[in-house]
Amino acid sequence: MLNINTAHLKNKKNLLAFSAGVDSSALFFLLIENNIKFDIAIVDYGIREESKKEVAHAKALAKEHELFCHTIQAPKFDTHFESKARKFRYEFFESLIKEHTYDTLITAHQFNDQLEWFLMRLTKGAGVSELIGLEPVTQREGYILVRPLLEYSKDELLDYLKENDHPYFIDESNSDEKYERNKFRQQFSDPLIKVYKEGIRRSFEYLRKDKKELEKGFELIHTEKKLRIIKLYNPKTKTKATDIALKNSGYLLSASQRKEIENENSLVIGGEWAVELENDLLYIAPYVTADMPKPFKEQCRIKKIPSKIRPYLFKENIDIL
Repeated sequence: MLNINTAHLKNKKNLLAFSAGVDSSALFFLLIENNIKFDIAIVDYGIREESKKEVAHAKALAKEHELFCHTIQAPKFDTHFESKARKFRYEFFESLIKEHTYDTLITAHQFNDQLEWFLMRLTKGAGVSELIGLEPVTQREGYILVRPLLEYSKDELLDYLKENDHPYFIDESNSDEKYERNKFRQQFSDPLIKVYKEGIRRSFEYLRKDKKELEKGFELIHTEKKLRIIKLYNPKTKTKATDIALKNSGYLLSASQRKEIENENSLVIGGEWAVELENDLLYIAPYVTADMPKPFKEQCRIKKIPSKIRPYLFKENIDIL
């Protein structure tokens, strides 16, 4: 039997990101076995014939176990399917979290996903914090993201489902190598795990400890809405602190953007996020524009609030002055 850590899920209002595939199906039944109360949410991307059956299965499964099933039909994505689908999926989950006051979002990321992420980031240029991107527990804006399956491989989850005669679907698109993640999975991570699983597992344990030590160089000292103020105890941790803050807000930095942050103290990332350093304080907020009254701008100047951050404070009526 597989053992999952449910410490962050007990006595909480939980939402499970469900797909009816191997990973989320295994997690579904493990949560049931551990007496964790939760609802499920499933997205129909409409690109496979089986998707309607999977949604119907999710609804039937929820009804059988007296859970609520949230569903949504995604629009058609003609380009950049992976990134657009991910953005749509998390916006859906986060809208449910806000509307129904869920405390946690539970996802079925597992050991193979962890290695895929590592290898993909490794090929693009990344440090330790970026390489170990999937954490068991992550604080997001307004909720906690929990990944209880990171220790278990796809094969272990599949064995669990078969041994217990639990239903699941196989998504054939997961073998289509036109998607980058599938290519890494088929050609690299799955073959490596079949031969070196235990060694890779130990390496991730060590790397996670190293990551915690490295991240002692900064501290989140203020958060309000989407504003983040981080105190840097070591100036060299600016890029790392920015990367983690934006990742927790659902934005992934590219290698070129990390280089920009390393070299600049005031910039806009992807037209979406303002990142500014003032002495040892790093300010991160959505990039917006606004006509601000002179008294407000003068207060900001006196308090040394960076210029690109001020419009967001004004629009959201955030008082850190």
